[in-house]
Amino acid sequence: MNRFNEVKDLILALEGDFDKFYDKKNQAAGTRVRKGMQELKNLAQEIRVEVQNVKNQG
Repeated sequence: MNRFNEVKDLILALEGDFDKFYDKKNQAAGTRVRKGMQELKNLAQEIRVEVQNVKNQG
């Protein structure tokens, strides 16, 4: 469940930047959102590979 918590923590960390970008039209927050979403994408890919490896071993 540690990996799941990493995903949740990353999303929660981005919440303020989402608010600033969409509600207050802060462009710098949009850059941080894009960066965070890229990190989320990379983390998701790592988890997918990890799950596939565990599945193939057992």
